[in-house]
Amino acid sequence: MTEYLTNYMNYIQQRIEKCSDADELAEIMAEHKDKIAFMQHERIVHFLVTMLFALVLTIFMAVTIFRSNIPALILVTIILVLLMFYIKHYYFLENTVQKMYKVYDSILEKQKKFKENSP
Repeated sequence: MTEYLTNYMNYIQQRIEKCSDADELAEIMAEHKDKIAFMQHERIVHFLVTMLFALVLTIFMAVTIFRSNIPALILVTIILVLLMFYIKHYYFLENTVQKMYKVYDSILEKQKKFKENSP
């Protein structure tokens, strides 16, 4: 997903820079809106999974604290490592979606310029 989003952001920036036609820009806008919707969904799913892992981690930490159970400690360590990766990925998704909003704004600005320059 990280590579996909990075490639998409580079692709869309290049398309916007090369765009010289209002119709093409409308097409870019429609495509970009769809991608934003997909990534918002992806972000929500990853947020929920991250919160679930945090809840499970909290439960197993409580078990480890009150029972001094070695298998629970191992499980806490594994869940903690997984949670760190989920947080890292969620952070990337969140920041990329916010960048996508900025790209959306730049498309709107370019559409306004096309409207001002049209006869």
